[in-house]
Amino acid sequence: MVIKQFEDKGLAHYSYAILSECTSQIVLIDPSRDISEYLKFAESNKAKITGVIETHPHADFVSGHLELHQKVDATIYCSKLLGADYPHQSFDDGDKIELGKITLRAIYTPGHSPDSICILLEHEGKQKAVFTGDTLFIGDCGRPDLREDAGNFKAKQKELAKEMYHSLHDKLMVLENETIVYPAHGAGTLCGKALSSANKSTIGSEKESNWSMKAMSEQDFVESLTTDQPFIPHYFAFDVGVNKAGALNLQESLSKIPFLDSDKELKEPILIIDGRTETLFKKGHIKGSINIQNGGKFETWLGSIIKPSEKFYLIGSDENEAKELLYKVAKIGYETNVVGLLYHLENANNSSKMLEVEDFKLHSSNYTIIDVRNLNEVKEGKIFQNSFAIPLSELRDKFSEIPLDKPIVVHCAGGYRSAAGSSILEMILKGKQNVYDLGEAVKMVPFNA
Repeated sequence: MVIKQFEDKGLAHYSYAILSECTSQIVLIDPSRDISEYLKFAESNKAKITGVIETHPHADFVSGHLELHQKVDATIYCSKLLGADYPHQSFDDGDKIELGKITLRAIYTPGHSPDSICILLEHEGKQKAVFTGDTLFIGDCGRPDLREDAGNFKAKQKELAKEMYHSLHDKLMVLENETIVYPAHGAGTLCGKALSSANKSTIGSEKESNWSMKAMSEQDFVESLTTDQPFIPHYFAFDVGVNKAGALNLQESLSKIPFLDSDKELKEPILIIDGRTETLFKKGHIKGSINIQNGGKFETWLGSIIKPSEKFYLIGSDENEAKELLYKVAKIGYETNVVGLLYHLENANNSSKMLEVEDFKLHSSNYTIIDVRNLNEVKEGKIFQNSFAIPLSELRDKFSEIPLDKPIVVHCAGGYRSAAGSSILEMILKGKQNVYDLGEAVKMVPFNA
């Protein structure tokens, strides 16, 4: 038996391949949109992918389950409560898949969603591992507030939080302590709030260290779980729907998006997403562009700033980066929003105004300061006491709350989000007030704030 863990760092996502060496069969759990790595794994092991299990309809990424079914005739397994629109076999509490000496058992574990399952792996009759999806993470459990307005089966967060309590305490904690825990996400995901950076654990270790598995009343658990959850990106409900239906074939979908010869082909008023570094962007960009830099969190911030209904152009620094950005866009199912790709810029003659940091340090009261960090970060402490807190994900909708009587300085915790935020305000205000990005200089505190 082989358990192979695959990691997508950008989305802090883990997927799994379970290989039965005696039957040369593979079952995948929660696969990514790009199925090529699973096909390579199967080929290298001279095995066949016979099954794909979805622990729930994911909100934070698009799964490749339907394409796997279409390409290798793998059976898709999921809970009947999911209401899947694709060909599938129900996999609910007590159901099992036999794979040589391996048995995969479904455990119904509502909480993160009303249709969540975990998968217990037994080898030669002994509990070896449990694949917990977004139910149990290392150090945390899944958030219960993503299915109030999404999916076939909707539920209020307090109802789901109560169900999560019982899923953890009555279903997972009773497993043997040595059972290895393999979650669908690690630190950095927005599907929980306090995940460890570890990629696996054991039931025994989680009972000792995970707050959600400590002895407590249901009421105390619900209160803790529903407090200070992260914001919900625009794309989350959209991805639940995409995964319920099954995503388009990845390469076929990407092949329909044209490369433009230059920015002369751009048509207004379509949005422009510029994924180049903030240095290149500030030096020269197309008027009205939003600077979401290519990096570890590009997908999350794209889906937090841009709504699923919005079309946009996508800019990279060269052809390879443009293609890389498009691939990341597809991971959240936004590739059909892309009108065109480009990297050859002829009209990138708009430069961003550069802040005189020394003047700002001495006279910060002469500026309107916008803090685009998340509200839970602001709750832990303001960096500038006279700042206005508007999270980056809400900036396009709440910009009218910003007074325009002073120059505007945008900051976050390190510079990535403030680059995006300042570009958004540049786009919206159209020169009505100077907008500056504090960038990495925010780390130079204390200021005269």
